[in-house]
Amino acid sequence: MFKTARKALLALLFAGLAGPLFAADLPEPMVEEAPPQAVYEQPAEVGGWYIRGDIDYHKSTVRGIDYTTYTVDCCGVVTPGTRSFDFGKLKGGFSLGAGVGYKINDHFRTDLTADYWFKSNFNGGTSDLLTTSTEVSKMSALLLLANAYVDIGTWHGITPYVGAGIGGARVKWDTVYDPNTTETNPGASNWRFAYALMAGASYCLTDKIILDAGYRYSHIQGGRMFEWDASSAGPGFDRGINTHEVRGGLRYQFGGSNGCAAPVVAYQPEPEPIYTK
Repeated sequence: MFKTARKALLALLFAGLAGPLFAADLPEPMVEEAPPQAVYEQPAEVGGWYIRGDIDYHKSTVRGIDYTTYTVDCCGVVTPGTRSFDFGKLKGGFSLGAGVGYKINDHFRTDLTADYWFKSNFNGGTSDLLTTSTEVSKMSALLLLANAYVDIGTWHGITPYVGAGIGGARVKWDTVYDPNTTETNPGASNWRFAYALMAGASYCLTDKIILDAGYRYSHIQGGRMFEWDASSAGPGFDRGINTHEVRGGLRYQFGGSNGCAAPVVAYQPEPEPIYTK
């Protein structure tokens, strides 16, 4: 029995000594550092107020011009009638515009705009059975619109969009006259209904400034063009003005984000060790 106990005690002592010896011979585990995972701070929520400025070149078309005539019979009775210009053409012109708007989210925004159309030269002509007249004038306008846009999506900083606007225009015609005679008719100024359709694309210059370029079609309702004058016929009415515009401008975002800002690194945590055998 004592021999058995002695053998057990020797085995325990051997195991206690051998364990650290064998452990010293084992390779230590290697420590590899995991690549740090950057944490990004997202830009402010898309949306906010902006202002805009635009310049354009436009070409307008007058849809037709009618005017009142007066004939006197042998008894002195005056009978009014209506005639139309044989033709009437407006030359191209420039405009400057400004506006304030609000970007609702990534896809929708709205703004109020005012555009002043500088004077465009008008050339027209009238005729009757006996005479032919040349008619010249100039037209300018102030166009006020409430607009809404759909930003389709953004690719490499470029955002195509479509839009529509509704509002009014104050159209001003200068004196209409025949340079070959003394006949003149005072020009008329009046407010008219107007609407517009737009398409274009914007490009991110910075996280606050966007370049905007596009096309706009606008229609201004017809109205009085010139008044009556004792030396001539009148009044006269144009049937409406269609305008094609090529536009360019800048938008500046005040609050929120215009969708151009890229995420920035907020902080980069210390790497956590990974143990491998």
